[in-house]
Amino acid sequence: MTLTRERAIDMYRTAWTIRLFEERMAEVYLEGKRPAFDIGSGPVPGEMHLSAGQEPVAVGVCAHLRADDTVVGTHRAHHFAIAKGVDLRRMAAEIFGKVTGLGRGKGGHMHLFDPATRFSCSGIVGASLPPACGAALAAKKRGTDSVAVAFFGEGAANQGSFHESLNLAGLWKLPVVFVCEDNAWAISVPKGKSTAVADNSVRAAGYGMPGVRIADNDLLAVYEAAGAAVERARRGEGPSFLEVETYRFFGHFQGDPEVYRPPDEVARLKARDPLPRFAEQLLRQGLVTPQDLDAARGEAARAVEDAIAFARESPYPDPADALLHVFA
Repeated sequence: MTLTRERAIDMYRTAWTIRLFEERMAEVYLEGKRPAFDIGSGPVPGEMHLSAGQEPVAVGVCAHLRADDTVVGTHRAHHFAIAKGVDLRRMAAEIFGKVTGLGRGKGGHMHLFDPATRFSCSGIVGASLPPACGAALAAKKRGTDSVAVAFFGEGAANQGSFHESLNLAGLWKLPVVFVCEDNAWAISVPKGKSTAVADNSVRAAGYGMPGVRIADNDLLAVYEAAGAAVERARRGEGPSFLEVETYRFFGHFQGDPEVYRPPDEVARLKARDPLPRFAEQLLRQGLVTPQDLDAARGEAARAVEDAIAFARESPYPDPADALLHVFA
């Protein structure tokens, strides 16, 4: 899969935008919640699930997508939204509960919805697969070559929605790519104690589609595998399944005591940080210069700070509008 200089820089910038946004949200989220953790306090109340460390999955897949392609994410969805091109300001404002947000501040960080980029997500485990199949079915019936992508975690591979969606996609040859993020933990349950197979991609054969596992959180490897899957869908050859070995640097949610993780796990994972490795790959291939990478990180940092400032300064919704824009 050919990678141009322009795309390489854009992917690197996007990956760093995700990383910096998540790190800033980790800081902002704790404001007003200390010394005793109070989930309802601070500028961002409620739960918060961050994706730092899992950038390769979102960036490697979404680099192949167009504006008319659909992405459905999970409860941990900031990286997918950013990679699909969701406006960073409006996403941050939504997380802060502000009226300038994607859902006028009513959805929060687990329910981001953006028709302009055909992106949505859900807090329900396994809920991304059926809507992605629906979008793929719509594209097929319209006779377009648009594709849909369902992102989900390895824990969702044991849900009924997973098997039902893969079966229909295989039966109807839908232009959908199923992408499983295997970060080893379904909340606090390790994969080995919840799943009968070590590699979920082998399940794809049971539904008539190719399955590929990408090891070691390798962004370029994800990019190559995703490119083949997306092109297969565009050609009308049906669905594909990708399982990516990835990992989260933060807990399942902010405030998670993480007593289930080995004490040295995060340090070991950060020693294999995918972003410096991606930079080394690009430099080694001669696709970019150190100056290109420095500039991309600078642009990412400025975009993130601008989005956080916009969210802080935006007004809250009028309480009188509580029943507007909702289903009765």
